[in-house]
Amino acid sequence: MNELVNPLITQVGIGGIGGFLVGYLIKRVLKFALIIGVFTFVLIYFVYDSAIEFNYAELMARAEQIAVPAWAFVSPLLMQIPAMGSLVLGALIGFTKT
Repeated sequence: MNELVNPLITQVGIGGIGGFLVGYLIKRVLKFALIIGVFTFVLIYFVYDSAIEFNYAELMARAEQIAVPAWAFVSPLLMQIPAMGSLVLGALIGFTKT
């Protein structure tokens, strides 16, 4: 029983601490994300208004170049469901407490 509980406690503890740190980081980065979002909406307005031209085929090709390696990185992480659950809970606690 002890050899079953100790790894679980370790995994949940590390996930919770990591989640707390992720939540803290997310809260601190929101201002930067807001600036990027405003810039994106201004760019979308300029494209809509035909002030600038946008090559959508090139954008999709570059997005695919980023998405394929990103999925190769993320897919092994999905195997860590218990740690991820506690990480999300820790992130929520870290986000609300800081």
